[in-house]
Amino acid sequence: MKYLVLLVVLVLGYAWWRAQRRAEKPRHTPPPAVPAPQDMVACAHCGVHLPRTESVTHGPRSYCCAEHQRKDAH
Repeated sequence: MKYLVLLVVLVLGYAWWRAQRRAEKPRHTPPPAVPAPQDMVACAHCGVHLPRTESVTHGPRSYCCAEHQRKDAH
């Protein structure tokens, strides 16, 4: 009988110890949000594709740099 009581005490102690360890673990943080896709345009001079926000626009045409805009104007 005393071995059964000892076994129950050990099992309860082990269960309490496991619960304490689980409480200490840091929670998983969700991955950072993926940015929304950007509109892409092709340079009217060389054809390189780049995001619209990084392009130089002149009227309906988009360019990858100011130099290509100047070359295409002449």
